[in-house]
Amino acid sequence: MSEGNLIFGHHAVRAMLARSASRVQEVLLVDERQDKRMNETRRLVVQAGLPVRNLARKDLNHLLPETAHQGVAARLRAPRQWNEPDLPDLVSAAGADPLVLVLDGVQDPRNLGACMRTADAVGACAVVVPKDRAASLTPVARKVASGAAETVPLIRVTNLSRTLLLLKDMGLVLVGADENGPSLYHQADLRGPLGLVMGAEGKGLRRLTLERCDLLVRLPMAGIVESLNVSVALGILAYEALRQRQS
Repeated sequence: MSEGNLIFGHHAVRAMLARSASRVQEVLLVDERQDKRMNETRRLVVQAGLPVRNLARKDLNHLLPETAHQGVAARLRAPRQWNEPDLPDLVSAAGADPLVLVLDGVQDPRNLGACMRTADAVGACAVVVPKDRAASLTPVARKVASGAAETVPLIRVTNLSRTLLLLKDMGLVLVGADENGPSLYHQADLRGPLGLVMGAEGKGLRRLTLERCDLLVRLPMAGIVESLNVSVALGILAYEALRQRQS
């Protein structure tokens, strides 16, 4: 069984059962766990009519080493693979004010998972990442995403700079987060068709990505650290966009 086809943890498995049970091939449960939480997960699996495989903790540890799997995992059918040609349809289907999140080289799968969760929460129609030197949707990323990896298309592109031009051609304004941005994030107009562009952990946006942005904004920093975690920074910026759109 490929680790890449597994999600784990009660929350992630239950979210999949609720949102896309048809993608679940089987659920793996540690048979020595009989607590209330495990029994409720088992009940939901049976209710969904899905096969259950009971196994020893050591066997699940072998399948998912060094993870807090909580005694539960699910094997998934291969998801749809989204590509750059899908972007126009996704943007068009999002209505008058589409929101796309762009991650320029985020390499930590936990950060990717957290960004996917934020994308779902703010109603983004897609998350765009480069294929090279960037995290993919590993089981760890899926667990952190808490089901959002199944609801928000993740589009891996060969040439991020070209994709940014494509988004601009579709009418999106690209707003990048950069410590040297001339405007504070809440001063920018984040309504209308929008692409929020975030850089990699530590390095920030690459030069060509910076040049593609229509506007650069910064988050105020009052302490000694130079930058926020990328998923935290994205959450702040994305929720400011949501606030403006809802007001």
